[in-house]
Amino acid sequence: MNGHRVIELFEQWAKPTLAMDGDPIGLHIGTLNKSVSRVLITLDVTKKVVEEAIEQGCELIIAHHPPIYRKLASVDTSTPLGSLIEMCIKNDIAVYAAHTNLDIAQGGVNDMLAEALELDDIKILTETYSEPMMKLAVFTPETHVDQMRTALAQAGAGQIGDYEHVSYSLKGQGRFTPTEGANPYLGQVGKPEIVDEEKIEVVFPKSIKSKVERAMIKAHPYEEVAYDLYTLAIEANEHGLGRIGSVKNLTLGEFAEQVKSKLNVPFVRVTGEMDQEISRVAVIGGDGNKYIYDAKRAGADVLVTGDMYFHTAQDAETIGLSIVDPGHHVESIMKQGTVNYLSKLMEQEKKAPVFIASQLSTEPFKVI
Repeated sequence: MNGHRVIELFEQWAKPTLAMDGDPIGLHIGTLNKSVSRVLITLDVTKKVVEEAIEQGCELIIAHHPPIYRKLASVDTSTPLGSLIEMCIKNDIAVYAAHTNLDIAQGGVNDMLAEALELDDIKILTETYSEPMMKLAVFTPETHVDQMRTALAQAGAGQIGDYEHVSYSLKGQGRFTPTEGANPYLGQVGKPEIVDEEKIEVVFPKSIKSKVERAMIKAHPYEEVAYDLYTLAIEANEHGLGRIGSVKNLTLGEFAEQVKSKLNVPFVRVTGEMDQEISRVAVIGGDGNKYIYDAKRAGADVLVTGDMYFHTAQDAETIGLSIVDPGHHVESIMKQGTVNYLSKLMEQEKKAPVFIASQLSTEPFKVI
């Protein structure tokens, strides 16, 4: 599969529009315009990870943490980063980064963490993006209405909440007269034609507009398709950082032990009374220092996040929010989670690549 196609499919999940401003997502090293048969999924891109990609025969690395976080004035191959870039280029390995867009995506890093912690009734913690919705109305001859509805649904249109294949139809008659140069599916040049048609209406997020239009045109028998597109006043598909959910019959101490076990870490740092009963849990992967007030406003008793600063932890205590800090590296849950998601996503694709979770730990800290 061409590398551009791999990333096109990946970005249907972790859309670039979801990323926070200034986040350096996307292609960092190499080219996507090549055949890709094996893809390594990793949290970080280190020299050892690149060596692993070489050993596994991977042409592409998809990483959560961008290897080039700030713009480079030069690529000095005598430096660690320059040497890493050189190694990737010499071995024809492209590196693509999906950072906050993968955090925010439905089923992404924060959902993986929330599900690993067995939270119930999971919701977004902090909304960051609400996608505009559009409506398509396409006038289709009665002979092709089922084909059209199926094509639109397969393109992602007609999904409302927990319902899919949602559409509305209104029967009527289409009138047209083919002119010289036309090659009509129905009717003859110069003669008025009346056709029994259905107006099929579906809604969809604006981000898939081009995909829906292509599917509609391909499924329609007419040379010229008559259709209307509207931008709706309503918005849907809310996206955001972090998740909040519920737990039952746990003290803070018991929950902290559960975090340690479920996320497979040697220790956690905890603030708050260990015998405190908790019911609402917020979780945000990576560094969640900025989100203690969001967690408190959302009704959380405890926030699970990494890299908690001393003074921020004190501030959290002041507002009555407990903290469980399992470290930044728990985001490594994205490796196998991303492999699982992409493998399923591409089941129907011809020549789909093999996705491999990196077996290396990029945790820099050791406990002694």
